Amino acid sequence: MSSVKIARLTDRGVVRVDGPDSEKLLQSLVTNEIEGLNAGEARFAGLLSPQGKILFDFFIVRTETGYLLDVAAAKAADLVKRLTMYKLRADVAITDASPGFAVYAVWDDGAAALSATRACVQFNDPRHPAMGLRWLMQSPPPADAQVVELAHIDYDALRVRLGVPEAGKDFEFGDAYPHEADYDLFNGVSFTKGCYVGQEIVARMQNKTVVRKRVVKISAAAPLISGAEIHLGDVAIGRVGTVDGLHGLAMVRLDRAIEAQDKNQSLRAAGTTIDIDADVLRRYRKSASSRPSAALPS
Repeated sequence: MSSVKIARLTDRGVVRVDGPDSEKLLQSLVTNEIEGLNAGEARFAGLLSPQGKILFDFFIVRTETGYLLDVAAAKAADLVKRLTMYKLRADVAITDASPGFAVYAVWDDGAAALSATRACVQFNDPRHPAMGLRWLMQSPPPADAQVVELAHIDYDALRVRLGVPEAGKDFEFGDAYPHEADYDLFNGVSFTKGCYVGQEIVARMQNKTVVRKRVVKISAAAPLISGAEIHLGDVAIGRVGTVDGLHGLAMVRLDRAIEAQDKNQSLRAAGTTIDIDADVLRRYRKSASSRPSAALPS
């Protein structure tokens, strides 16, 4: 258990959705499949605009009375308003429960063993096995000599290593499609469920278009700067998001990055030459060779 890592995510909040119609309501709105979840099971999902852009994203965990949504704290109140707008006559109670919860990320080899000793709402992070577990706690965790609580930057470093984006840092709410935010790579969208808000756009991107822009892993020979624009010559083709020293995540136009690679040109951010993950560029080339690109709504 000595290798366990834990960090309190102070920028996360919790929205409670309770009532007999809670499953039906959420199932009709979000990008992922939630029907049949058992208590303690969770999904990662988004709530989109009708144009297919991500307005909110969250983890949905089943409880005995409904669901808890682990969401960006700054978006919790707005999410309550949006869900209430869709509620109509459904028998559902939607509340911002953030003041009653603290959200923790727990990862590394000892995460499961430590979690078994804690009484709280907890679930495996469904995006990637190495992301560990999430705890939604209503009281601080007890002291444990084997556990050292880390800072949020340590959790961000984990995301960078695994290539897992976070809204508000690596893409902006209201500005990115699910594929651009890598929902298709990190279990954030179901392509077999029924209709939900924005579903037609997501299906088109999955089946008919080349996704030209994505959050990808990048690296450099000098420390990266969050927020720096990525340039091909004088043209901005992306922006750096979360960074961990020489490594980071960035939203990048992959078609332009391929152009740079083919012409042996460098991409630069804040004066530093950057490299894009080679596997990402290989996947893009394969996708581009098998399907056309198409315009999407702005």
